[in-house]
Amino acid sequence: MTSSEINALANLAGVEGRSVSELGAAAGVRPTTLTGVLDRLERRGHITRGTRTGDRRTVLIELTPSGRAAADTIRQAISDLEHRGLADVPPAAVAGFHTVLQALTRACR
Repeated sequence: MTSSEINALANLAGVEGRSVSELGAAAGVRPTTLTGVLDRLERRGHITRGTRTGDRRTVLIELTPSGRAAADTIRQAISDLEHRGLADVPPAAVAGFHTVLQALTRACR
């Protein structure tokens, strides 16, 4: 699985579904760039594409059971890595780091 596919699955974990635009914003990727990633994930059976109730123009991306399992594994691996990496960092420093990351994320939009 590519890093782009991992990123997409991680950003679909825990949600009922996202539009391509919403997923692109969450993953930090343009919707047009996501097309190939979503094609590969759909071929592997990890996602489905559908429409949002009441808005047939919006493509809704949802995880399949195998996609949910993969996304859960990815999210757990990320969480474990974060906990190991930040174990010796004081909580105030972690909070400051998250604040900086959020500011950078907003600036890049």
